[in-house]
Amino acid sequence: MVDRVRVNGNGTGMTRRVGNGGAVWRRVRASAPYYVLLLLPVALLLLFKYYPMYGLQIAFKDYKVRLGMLGSPWVGLKHFTQFLTASSAWNVISNTLLISVYSLLLGFPAPIILAVCLNESPSRRFSKSVQMVTYMPYFISTVVLVSMIIQFTDISGGLVNQIIRGMGGTAVNFMGEKRFFRLIYVLTGIWQGAGYSAVIYLAALSGVSQELYDAAIVDGASKLKRILNVDIPSIAPTIRVLFILNTGSILSVAFEKIYLMQNNINLSVSEVLSTYIYKIGLQGANFSFSTAAGLFSSAICLATVLGANAVCKLISGDGLL
Repeated sequence: MVDRVRVNGNGTGMTRRVGNGGAVWRRVRASAPYYVLLLLPVALLLLFKYYPMYGLQIAFKDYKVRLGMLGSPWVGLKHFTQFLTASSAWNVISNTLLISVYSLLLGFPAPIILAVCLNESPSRRFSKSVQMVTYMPYFISTVVLVSMIIQFTDISGGLVNQIIRGMGGTAVNFMGEKRFFRLIYVLTGIWQGAGYSAVIYLAALSGVSQELYDAAIVDGASKLKRILNVDIPSIAPTIRVLFILNTGSILSVAFEKIYLMQNNINLSVSEVLSTYIYKIGLQGANFSFSTAAGLFSSAICLATVLGANAVCKLISGDGLL
């Protein structure tokens, strides 16, 4: 409520209290174009993110297509128990965790290091050229990427084996030996995504005040010390946020790439939750079981995000939530 004064014809004033609803409505009308722009993304969010949650109930039911979602009998945690006690479940979970942890340990620092090196490069032309070259692989489709991996690692005519032979070594069947699968998956993922992820850190580094660098130079700080004491602390909030978000995919290894890289030889180390759910749910038509496995994966991812956020707040006093 606000006080509004109205002056009468005889010069006297009268004060009356009016609500501020009119002012709020005027602001809403002035911002109407922005609300219209929000309609489509909000509709897509509701349609593709929230509405599918209605189907999660089949994880707790013995779903039959002819009975429908509401008519299928309720079985509680039966499918969760079956998944966690299945002989192949823990192998699938361990494969998913190992690939995710390797990707996090090796892949998360890579764009940070790349961004810092590009930021410290004395030649802007060189840094822009390197940024463009490292950024381009992100736009390669997954099918083309896996085809390149198979061609480059081919035992007979692949580029990698040609280099090994040229150095006097023996050709290696990289895609035919399961011990190389995780290494190939992680390294190609870093090659494809490091340049794109580095853009975020470069944007954060561009906001660092030049006065901090000048003060560090005056104090005699070397380039390494400037990186450790100016660059890294300046982008620390960005690092924390992205680290928390990345931990949310600890049990969500991307389906397309790993499915295309699978074969009968490496299946024991390449079978992850996403491919397991696809084979059980869609190919095997066991929808309730696969939904339970997917919901379990989502619950673990949520727990890891909350855990990483709590650790960041404990260490630095700042987090995502």
